[in-house]
Amino acid sequence: MTAGGSEIRHGFPHLGTVRAAVTAVFRRLSYDTVSTFGTSVLPVDVAFDDTEDIHLGAQRVAGALVRHLRLPDARIVVSFREMEHAANVELTAGPEYFIELNERFRRHRKDIGAALAHEVMHVYLHRLDLVFPGTRDNEILTDTATAYLGAGWLLLDAYREHGPFSQKLGYLTPEEFGYVLAQRAEFFGEDPAPWFTSPQAYDAYTAGAARARQDARRPPLAAAGRLARLRYAKDRRRARSAGHPGPGPEAPDGYAFEGPAPLRVSFPCPACHQRIRVPVRGRFQARCGLCKTLLDCDT
Repeated sequence: MTAGGSEIRHGFPHLGTVRAAVTAVFRRLSYDTVSTFGTSVLPVDVAFDDTEDIHLGAQRVAGALVRHLRLPDARIVVSFREMEHAANVELTAGPEYFIELNERFRRHRKDIGAALAHEVMHVYLHRLDLVFPGTRDNEILTDTATAYLGAGWLLLDAYREHGPFSQKLGYLTPEEFGYVLAQRAEFFGEDPAPWFTSPQAYDAYTAGAARARQDARRPPLAAAGRLARLRYAKDRRRARSAGHPGPGPEAPDGYAFEGPAPLRVSFPCPACHQRIRVPVRGRFQARCGLCKTLLDCDT
C-alpha cells in the first residue's frame, strides 16, 4: 500500500480499471453476497484513543475489519517498522496473517484503521482468489473492493492537504474513492458523508458523486440529457441504415448498436458496469442480471 507524497494526483485516471473492479467484485461474490455488506464499518469500531496501547489497539481495529468481512479463522498480527510504503501484508494460507504498518502511524493513530482496511482486504481477496494482473491494477482492485464493501470511507478520510503537508493512502485518487463510495451509497442507500473528518475528503466525495451521477445519465437510459439523446438518435438512425450484421462501433457514451434486425443496443450498467444488451423498442425497464438494478431505458 502506498502513501501520497507532496503532490497528489487528482481526477479519474483509473476509472476504467475501477469499473472493471466493481464488475469483478459482483461476479466473484454474487449479488446476494454483496448485498450483505449494506452497513459500513462504523467510526466507533475503528476509533483509536491516545491512551490505548498501540499494539493492542491495532489488533482490536484489525479484528473489527476481519469481522466486517466475515473472514473465517483469520488472525491478524500487526507490527510497526520503518518502511517506504504505508503498510504491507504477508499473504499465506493462514490462519495467521502478518501486517506491517509504517512507523509513522504511531504518531497518526487515527489513520491506522485506513491502512489496515486496505491490507485486510488483500487477505479477503486472496482467499477469494480474486486478482487482477499487474501490481497497479491489483492495488486498484483492492482499493475499489475496500470502498464498495464498506471500509473504504476510512481510506478517503485519510486524505488531507494542509499547506506543505499532504497525505493520501491507496492507489485511487481522492475523487475515484469518492466515485466508488457514491456508487455504494446509491446501491445500499447509506451515505458516508457524516463520517468524514477531513474537509478535503468531503470535497473529493462530492466530486466523485457528481461523476457517478453522469453514469446514470448516459443513453439509452431514460435520464440522459437532451444533447445526449439527440446524439443517440442520430447513431440509431445510422445503425438502422447500415444494415450490416454484428456490433457497430462503441459511442463515447459507451453504447453500441448490433444489427441488422432486430436492432439491439448494448451499454454498461451504471451500477455494476457489466454490459447489458436490450432490444431497440422505445421506453421500457430492464433489470441488470448481475447486480439486479432496475433501469429505466429509452432505446
